[in-house]
Amino acid sequence: MALSHNGLDHLAIAVADTEEALSLWRDKIGLNVLFSEKVNNNTVLLTHLDLGNTQLQLVQPLIKPHPLWEWIDGNGGPGLHHLCLSVNSIEESFINLHDQTGLSPAPAPHQGTKGKKALFIDKSTTNGIVIELTGS
Repeated sequence: MALSHNGLDHLAIAVADTEEALSLWRDKIGLNVLFSEKVNNNTVLLTHLDLGNTQLQLVQPLIKPHPLWEWIDGNGGPGLHHLCLSVNSIEESFINLHDQTGLSPAPAPHQGTKGKKALFIDKSTTNGIVIELTGS
């Protein structure tokens, strides 16, 4: 059985400096900033830009050490980190993901944007592609 989802929620780019990234995405590409917020106990800054049919999320780690710093350093700088699909229920996805799809969830859900819950799928079950799910 396939994963039940409501489509693409956002594409995420890991960045070391949000203001530097905005000089490209906002100032040169012309995307409008929708909102910014700190999540996960103020350890990550998320800035959402309008792509028309979805959003671009700039993800900046705010503490060291943080796994995103390792990712940025290991990839030689900013880059596409993950895609995020919208689902109805993170709890249901967490409980049923493996049985329904054979995909494995990360150990626990985490805080997403605007009070939503989020969950990464273990990339060892997605051919190395980082996929996040978000919902209520």
